[in-house]
Amino acid sequence: MGALPSYVSGGWHTPSGDGTPAYDAATGEEVARISSTGIDMAAALDHGRTVGGPALRALTFHQRGALLKALVSHLREHRDELYALSARTGATKADSKFDIDGGIGVAAAYASLAKRELPNDTVYPEGRVETLGKGGTFVGRNVLTPLHGVAVQINAFNFPVWGPLEKFAPAFLAGVPSLIKPASQTAYLTHRLVELIVESGLLPEGSLQLVCGGAGDLLDHVTGQDLVSFTGSAATAQRLRAHPAVVRNSVRFNAEADSLNLSVLGPDAVPGTTEFDLYVKQVVTEMTVKAGQKCTAIRRAFVPAELIDDVERALCEKLAKVTVGNPTAEGVRMGALASLEQREEVRRSLKALSGAGRIVFGDPDRVDVVDADHERGAFVSPVLLRADDPDRAEPHEVEAFGPVATLMPYTSVEQLVALAARGQGSLAGSVVTGDPDFARDVVLGVAPWHGRLLVLDAEDAGESTGHGSPLPAFVHGGPGRAGGGQEMAGIHGVLHHMQRTSVQGSPTVLGRVTGQWVPGAERTADEHPFRKSLARLRPGDSVTAGPRRVTAEDVAHFAEFTGDTFYAHTDETAAAANPLFGGIVAHGYLVVSLAAGLFVSPEPGPVLANYGLENLRFRTPVKPGDELTVTLTAKQITPREDADHGEVRWDTEVTNQQGEPVAKYDVLTLVAKDG
Repeated sequence: MGALPSYVSGGWHTPSGDGTPAYDAATGEEVARISSTGIDMAAALDHGRTVGGPALRALTFHQRGALLKALVSHLREHRDELYALSARTGATKADSKFDIDGGIGVAAAYASLAKRELPNDTVYPEGRVETLGKGGTFVGRNVLTPLHGVAVQINAFNFPVWGPLEKFAPAFLAGVPSLIKPASQTAYLTHRLVELIVESGLLPEGSLQLVCGGAGDLLDHVTGQDLVSFTGSAATAQRLRAHPAVVRNSVRFNAEADSLNLSVLGPDAVPGTTEFDLYVKQVVTEMTVKAGQKCTAIRRAFVPAELIDDVERALCEKLAKVTVGNPTAEGVRMGALASLEQREEVRRSLKALSGAGRIVFGDPDRVDVVDADHERGAFVSPVLLRADDPDRAEPHEVEAFGPVATLMPYTSVEQLVALAARGQGSLAGSVVTGDPDFARDVVLGVAPWHGRLLVLDAEDAGESTGHGSPLPAFVHGGPGRAGGGQEMAGIHGVLHHMQRTSVQGSPTVLGRVTGQWVPGAERTADEHPFRKSLARLRPGDSVTAGPRRVTAEDVAHFAEFTGDTFYAHTDETAAAANPLFGGIVAHGYLVVSLAAGLFVSPEPGPVLANYGLENLRFRTPVKPGDELTVTLTAKQITPREDADHGEVRWDTEVTNQQGEPVAKYDVLTLVAKDG
């Protein structure tokens, strides 16, 4: 391979000059040359804002989700090609799956989230409508719209596929284009990923760009509508966060940085227990997957003081079975570090750690490797240190970004929490114990310093994804030293790329802005809305039905028929003594059932099914003799992109003869698009 071209401003840009070589981590052979020489960074950002942004914002959340889903299918067809190239980064097949399948899986999760949690619209109404005036004519609600900028991502070398995809997916779903700047050591793998995406032709032009090589003056051109997401060292994050343009324009900056993640063994987890074995297996896994080059890997292994010898012995026995070598060779469990420079950095960090403890497994200067040259490849042995004095500063300050962990004793939960805090903030932590009370004490104690915590025991071990596996539905990020940022976290990852605006106005105007009917706005009652397909149905279409008198016989029959013989419905004396009711009252679900009988249009038609109720609240007790009236109003209409039907949310209000609300809830139905 020659110098890698970048994809900017709608085309591939081949850099001038020789560039910086990137080497095969296992063989030392040159793989590619990396350079961003000649790229007009300002023009690339402008292309994203003026071409990619408008194209994405013209699509609904569901349409963007459908494109993500199609992209996921396309990338899955090319996984073997990506695996082969990933091996050149030093990754074993298992490591490659963690990176490549994990990244594709995140994109798939966000594609699914679009249909599940977002409207088929270009605006996201958040929270409830707030009534701001006594008469109900002045209301407000938070509304989120996509920022009109570019999501700039500056990524680390260790996850050249997962890193870009886990940042790109929520930005794309939000309607914001991305510009990816990968780390040079492994940029050739990210380059091929982007090449596959561009070749697919699935995404609107401008929605994804790639800069291989240095960032140059990229950050000089960011505006208040852009976002910057960085993964790497805390020192670099601090420098980028303080960039004059980032500060001047209040650019949203998300950082994922150094992290001295911990794992705690509970006092109950003695040798012979499931939890003891889980702990040992987990620590070894976290040390060796991706050769320990994971931001979530275990760096500090805390164990009860009385168990430290047992844990050391078990870890050493398991580490001795780890075969290091060429990641493509049969039986190799741990490949190389990303580069020779990275190996030297790990060795320097180990020297800094050596004053706090002694090495009980491994040799940082020598390791037997399979099917590879120890000197040409960036190989290093797994190294386990033991620090009998956990109060030493080094294990809580120095991160060796490789297959390195430090074993330390603790004597109480209080001491453990204090030691955890000395890490100054971590991405992930874990507690391995069969004692729920111990788990609670530790989780609540260390939570302020962690973005994510796993409690591992015999019950959840079979399904647990493990200490170091970020999940798209949850936060990936951490406080303090870990960067203070949050990536993914389900819907929150999407909303990070949008502007929250509080909109106040009349119910009619707010409904028009959000695309949803708002209580207080006009209703249309020209035809029963159940007779209207999605093509004809509009927010505000309504039907009012009733009254229906509730009798004592209705209440008694419902109690007998359903078996719900709670005293308030069946025992006049006991019900009269109840301060909330003062006599027999109708079942809440009887009220809901009677309301359905009032508003339903029973003939076959566009309404295909009722699939649930949400936000049900009973407001006023209903007594025999009360008369019920129900008003059903189309509140939100969501066509499905991949089906001949859609979802309709109906505002439902049941009132009594005095006009008092007795029940309020949303009815959810599936309705045909035509017919």
